[in-house]
Amino acid sequence: MMRARVIFGGLALIVLVLVVLVVRKELVLAHGTPVLLELAPVDPRSLMQGDYMVLDYAISREVRDPDPFADSDPNTEDGRLVLRLDENGVGRFVRRDAPGTPLAPGELLLRYRVRKGRVRLGAESFFFQEGHADQYADAKYGELRVADDGSSVLVGLRDAERQPLGAQSR
Repeated sequence: MMRARVIFGGLALIVLVLVVLVVRKELVLAHGTPVLLELAPVDPRSLMQGDYMVLDYAISREVRDPDPFADSDPNTEDGRLVLRLDENGVGRFVRRDAPGTPLAPGELLLRYRVRKGRVRLGAESFFFQEGHADQYADAKYGELRVADDGSSVLVGLRDAERQPLGAQSR
């Protein structure tokens, strides 16, 4: 009897954690600030390898620390970027967030991680239905929803005119 309680208690805890994670992402989707991030050039061959495409953001290249002798380990750094949206809703890099530094009007935070020397924003893969790669070949922007704490969710891709691509464009 005690063994069954432990097993069901463990399962309930796992389900609770999963529900909390889903609710947090749904809150970002519902209340997050829409931000467009310019994509770095995409290798069109990677589109044909499967039903997803690997995204590389231009802002990730701007943020890379050019100083290999910086105090922090560039391979395991986590932090937040400060962005400012232009008139088209495209996020532009302002600076790395420093604890205690207030945001200026119009600025927002975006979490990042540095892994193996690459800046990751947490939304580096975009999955789509098999056979629909041609709908996303013209992607120039990734559309994210960003919460006040800097967490983000990728919601779609946009073309050079910032129009939605794929199923969301219909």
